Amino acid sequence: MVDAFCATWKLVDSENFDEYLKALGVGFALRQVGNVTKPTVVISHEGGKFVLKTLSTFKNTEISCKMGEEFDESTADDRHCKSLVAMEGDKLVHTQKWDGKETRFVREIKDGKMIMTMTLGGVTAVRTYEKA
Repeated sequence: MVDAFCATWKLVDSENFDEYLKALGVGFALRQVGNVTKPTVVISHEGGKFVLKTLSTFKNTEISCKMGEEFDESTADDRHCKSLVAMEGDKLVHTQKWDGKETRFVREIKDGKMIMTMTLGGVTAVRTYEKA
């Protein structure tokens, strides 16, 4: 259920994120900023809409969509995607498709932390968040 994810989360650990950004095609300078930025993620469910805000000193982004319905998304690295957010069991799954590519963010709650596994092709990164 999405309510388990509704909270404010602060990044506390990041593994293989630079390789994931390289796979996305993010340039060196933007990768350096991305690797040192510790974003806060605010997840809520308001009026039938899922809302995810990513806040950082570098850039803030927000998506608002109906769960299970495709929507247009512009990402922090300026990709324009067809995206979908849905629950798959107890996991919150966000899929982005663009230019024949696809990436997935699988969020799950483990021991009170939100673990986000990001995959693109054969590259996987894991980011761990704690409640702020």
